Amino acid sequence: MYEKLYSQITDALVNDGYVVITNALEKELPLALFNEAKNEQDFKKAGISSLGDLHLDSDRRRDKISWLSRSADAQGDFLDFTSGLQEYLNRELYLGLSYYESHFAIYEEGDFYETHLDCFKNSKNRVVTTVYYLNEDWNDNDGGELVVYDEDDNFLAKVKPDANTLIVFMSEKFPHEVLPAKRKRYSIAGWFRIDKV
Repeated sequence: MYEKLYSQITDALVNDGYVVITNALEKELPLALFNEAKNEQDFKKAGISSLGDLHLDSDRRRDKISWLSRSADAQGDFLDFTSGLQEYLNRELYLGLSYYESHFAIYEEGDFYETHLDCFKNSKNRVVTTVYYLNEDWNDNDGGELVVYDEDDNFLAKVKPDANTLIVFMSEKFPHEVLPAKRKRYSIAGWFRIDKV
């Protein structure tokens, strides 16, 4: 079902290390995921991890998160897509990805996440990062964009968090940040990993 999309992502990772795809999945999926995320009772403040030390630091990161589960329909559909992508990347690029973890992220007005890498140098746990956006009708003045840099901190892309936009990049190579949101912003962040569950 997604072979063409998987191929597009794989080619971009080989050639550029990252890709931004609009209208990535079925048009109904972002709204279904958005509706599942609106039940915020399981969300907790996100932490910052530093070599195994997880702690809260609202000067660096202010979003709330809730881990995805196959128990909800739309989340299961999204995880089916990522399972297929994992198999494709392993088959085509021999990455040895062992599993995928992902969470909803909610950024309230004023929330942000400062520039960071998703993988510590030489730690090799997170290999490929995904970000998928859920908000419909996101305006240019709503903020909350993802800004991606290269390994020398040169600007590469500024991605508006429009529903059904998917970003995939190599976790160890691309520092990125979330600019302050000016209205409530919903997304899914995920990582293909090579360590054990």
